[in-house]
Amino acid sequence: MATAPAQMSELVRATSVRQVRLVCGLILFSYVISHFLNHALGNISVEAMEAGVYYHTLFWQFLPVAIVFYTAALTHMGLGIYALYQRRQFRWRTIEPLQLVLGLSIPALVMAHVVGVRLGYTLYGHQKLYPQELYLFFVASPGRLWQMTILLIIAWVHGCIGIFFWLRLKPFFVRAAPYLLAAAVLVPTLSLLGIYQGGRNVAFEADDGEWRTHNLTRRQVGTTAEAATLDRITGAFTVTYFGLLGLALAARGVRAWRERRGGMIALSYGNGRTVRVPKGLSVLEASLRHNLPHASVCGGRARCSTCRIRVIGDHAVLPEPSQREAFVLTRVGTNDPSIRLACQLRPTSDLSFFQLFTPQTTAHASAPASIGQERYLVSLFVDMRGSTQLAEKRLPFDTVFIVNRFLGAVSQAVIENGGQPNQFVGDGMLALFGLTADPQTACRQALKAASGIATHIDELNQLLSHDLRQPIRFGIGIHGGEVIIGDIGYRDHIVFTALGDAVNVAARLQDMTKTLGCESIVSDEIRRTAGLSDDTLPQQEVAIRGRDEPMAVRVVADARELAALVDRSERVAA
Repeated sequence: MATAPAQMSELVRATSVRQVRLVCGLILFSYVISHFLNHALGNISVEAMEAGVYYHTLFWQFLPVAIVFYTAALTHMGLGIYALYQRRQFRWRTIEPLQLVLGLSIPALVMAHVVGVRLGYTLYGHQKLYPQELYLFFVASPGRLWQMTILLIIAWVHGCIGIFFWLRLKPFFVRAAPYLLAAAVLVPTLSLLGIYQGGRNVAFEADDGEWRTHNLTRRQVGTTAEAATLDRITGAFTVTYFGLLGLALAARGVRAWRERRGGMIALSYGNGRTVRVPKGLSVLEASLRHNLPHASVCGGRARCSTCRIRVIGDHAVLPEPSQREAFVLTRVGTNDPSIRLACQLRPTSDLSFFQLFTPQTTAHASAPASIGQERYLVSLFVDMRGSTQLAEKRLPFDTVFIVNRFLGAVSQAVIENGGQPNQFVGDGMLALFGLTADPQTACRQALKAASGIATHIDELNQLLSHDLRQPIRFGIGIHGGEVIIGDIGYRDHIVFTALGDAVNVAARLQDMTKTLGCESIVSDEIRRTAGLSDDTLPQQEVAIRGRDEPMAVRVVADARELAALVDRSERVAA
């Protein structure tokens, strides 16, 4: 029992405004899906739509469900208005401001429908169902049909963007994406077609006086005076809503004015760059405003810690971390008060700091001109050690970030030495050498790349020394031989790669570094082709899985030695 308050406190700290908005959005999107599927029944008949809406209404008007639904709707709308006020920078991604604009437009578009149907039922007992609504859209007031169509599309796109932001980093998203895309296209299409088919049927039947007598009674559509009252209520709600939006924009203006009057502060990035920004901006927002690279995998939502900074100097004058910031820092095991999240820290005085995670930059090698050939290539396999233990103590975002930094360092060394990163498998990579070079040059490039990998990983370990309990370790396997190069895959999932025994052997050698306790294993084939002397590295024979005969390899404890060996052989040859 004593742990209950602590668990509740942990839950509150772990909950963010974004998570509340997500839960509310999921509730509303569930309603939208139910409504869209009901509209789709119009492809069968209007009677099918009426039968479907009975069960739809039975569920969503059940009192506990209705309370949850309307609470979620009001909360989601309020948080949308708050987001309009709170968001200072809209340059993170184009899709984010688009989602905000679409979301803010929904209440204005849906107001007349909600008042006409729900409030009409509450005040006057109107029984407006599909025949009455379709008659309104297709006969009495066709202009409202376009408004309703736009509303349906906006609501669906807004919800789909939110679902995408929620699921895009889930492990199953890549597999589920084609099915989700199919549903995202199919559901609204069937819904709009159902409305069109149902509307056509109603418009045809509306010429029948008997149909009008049964479907346009006072109990169903109300009187002219009641309609005028509902219109006035709709207008009042709409004006109130736009007033709230105006207040949010006015509050932004007042905030900007107060910040200018409050003075400017200087942010020094520790690399000689200093910017001046108004008080109240977060460090990450300041970086974005001045187009300064700043790592932030989650986009500044305090869902990761990759925007972390270390404050230089007196950190006691800084604002206290929010509950969310403290929760994230605790999760990653950071107790140092000088470590803060740049997306959450809003300094009120001059601040000097340096980023703990520098933004990742990637280089892209061009694809080779000739494919589908047999040729001599050198395969270099590299794998990160201990990634499983690394993930156990970290947020998923942070683990992915560190693995990406590792692969970035490896790729940089490969590209610098004339190779091409080819396949990324988890925390490992296959690099190819010899696509544009002769075999001897390719072997030497691969050996220099292995040395460069060791150097870059050493630099990465120094950069992340404050955050890693143990330095990042790795294993490298290098082998060369005849392989088949070509495009492998199916339809839109085709990649250029190499297939053959030489590639498999390089992978086996890399895996063998674990048992032999070394950084790199180089096949004797690589040594001979590169032109290294026989006594350069100690020889050892190892059994390779899938081969009958043992293979001669060179075991290298420190991969940095390889570049010096290549340079020495090149000087001797000269």
